[in-house]
Formats: sequence, structure tokens, C-alpha cells
Amino acid sequence: MSSTAARTAFASSGAVARRVRGLATHLLGPLLVVAIFYAIPPHVPVTLLNLQTVALHMVIVGIAALGMTFVIVSGGIDLSIGSAIALASVTAALVLKHTTAAQIPPLNALVLALLAAMATGAACGLYNGLLITLLRLPPFIATLGTLGFYRGVAKWLSDSMPVSAPTHGLEQWVATIPPAPLRWMLFAPAVWLLAGLAIFAALVLRFSIFGRYALAIGSNEATARLCGIRVPRWKVAIYVAAGALTGLAGLMQFARLTQGDPTVAIGLELDVIAAVVIGGGSLAGGQGSIAGTLAGAFMMAYLRNRCVALGWSNYVQEMIVGHIIIIAVALDQWRLRRSAA
Repeated sequence: MSSTAARTAFASSGAVARRVRGLATHLLGPLLVVAIFYAIPPHVPVTLLNLQTVALHMVIVGIAALGMTFVIVSGGIDLSIGSAIALASVTAALVLKHTTAAQIPPLNALVLALLAAMATGAACGLYNGLLITLLRLPPFIATLGTLGFYRGVAKWLSDSMPVSAPTHGLEQWVATIPPAPLRWMLFAPAVWLLAGLAIFAALVLRFSIFGRYALAIGSNEATARLCGIRVPRWKVAIYVAAGALTGLAGLMQFARLTQGDPTVAIGLELDVIAAVVIGGGSLAGGQGSIAGTLAGAFMMAYLRNRCVALGWSNYVQEMIVGHIIIIAVALDQWRLRRSAA
């Protein structure tokens, strides 16, 4: 074997080892949470129904977190995601309500609702991206402002009332136990939708120009500019893509509640951001993975499910989630200091 071939084989084996270590790191947090809750008496068993419930509860957070992964990897953040989900759910409900009144076939109505929800989320992402790039506002400040703006628009469109509309079977996508014809799937169709989106997002992040540019911008924006990357344009594109996924999460929120509620998903952005950071995403940008984000979303959903199973109050869950975010960010800062040393 030549020296060049040996170096190539060594580099390849090193890359595989890094991926294995990364996967182990992503699984460590969820496994630790499972072990901790198993050790707390009374020992409530984890049944298939519990796993189906946990998987379903991670759908909305998981879909939104896929988009948030790209945002955080590029060095940004989006605090308006909960309000955007509420706005998308209201938009989907209004479309289904009016298409039913117009006697549009159910399948066409569902397609229109899907397009409307994703277009609403993409519009929210576009507005966030333009505020950040054109006005040069910090992402934290820009999205903190749009958090209230999108919630206000949702209340305006719905007259501050939940909008009820026919679901045309959309609620079966978020049924804890799949309907009879789909019982073989074990998990709700929405869970498999999340899995498919996660595979696609992982491929985009790792192998596409879109993903590589997001990583480059988050790693060093100045260097990315010098390399000829049109940073403002790509930042807007990243927020638009993340917004489209947020709109899809809003449609799933509508399916779960069977109505568009302008007051729903308050504080959901914390769970979404926590899922990304717990999964290894760095708030400084340039680091993150889809597998880690899914592990973080599962951890958050499992934590809430076990708290309910143990009969703990909602405020206990909020206290735990708050400190998980603190620990995750502290670990992120420790990693940054260690890499800089």
C-alpha cells in the first residue's frame, strides 16, 4: 500500500471514528434522562403506548427544530418560532374553513392548507431574514420583536378566537395509535413524516451547497464573505427554509387541536432551541447535526411524558426544562473555550 493510500485510509477511518463518537454523544443525553427517570420511584414502566405518545409529542418540536438547526448552525437564532406556528395554524384553519364553504374537494383543500401554512411560515422567515440582513439587527433582537408581531397577526386574523374548521382526516396523522388501515406503522404517520424530513435535512446539511454555506457562515462570517459567499442572500434563504418547516409544524399543530388557535405554542421556541443545543448545536454557530437535534427533541418529549407519568406538576417540568437549557448552553460554552485554548 502506498503512503498516499495509507493516509487516505487513515483519514477515512478517523472520519468514521468521529461520526461514531458524535452519535454516541447525541445518544448520551437521552439515555441519561431515561436512566434518571427509571431510578426515580415509583418505577413507572415504559410501554409501547408511552413510546408512541413520546414520538408523537416530539413531532411539532422536531419539525420546527430541523429548520432551527440550519438557523443556529449559520450563527442565527429565531425566538419567533412559537408565534409563527400559531399563525400558520390559524392560516391553515382559515383556508380549510373557506375551501369547505366553497365546496372544494377535501384533498384539494388539504393541499391548499399545506401550501398556505408553509407559505405563512416562509413569509415569517423571509421577514426575519430581511430584518437581520437589511437593517443589520442582531437575530436575537429582530426575532424577539417579530415574536410579538406574528402573535398579533394571528389574533387579528382570527379575531382573537380559535378558528374551527373541518380537518378532512388530517387529525389521523397525529393520532397516538395509527388508524386501523395504518396500524402496521406502529407510530403516527406524522412521526414517519418527521423521520423522512430528518433524513432529507441531514443529507442537505452534509452534502449540499446550502448546508455547507450555512456551516461556513456560522463558523466565520468574515471568511465566508472573502470566499465569495453572498452571506445576506444565504441568510435570508436559511430563514425562509426554516420558516417553511415552521409552517408545516403549524399545520401539525392544527391537526392536533383540530382548530387554529392564536394563543397556542407560547414558549415553544425554548423547547425547539433546547432540542438543537442539547443535540450538540452551538449558539456561536458552525456546529450542529440533525441526528443530535432529533435526540434532543426526543429527550424533551420523554422528559415531559415521564413528569406526567410521575404526577409532577407543570411548574416542575418548566423548572427542569429551564435548567436543562442552562446546562446545555454551559456545556456549549465549555466546548468553545476548550477548542479556543
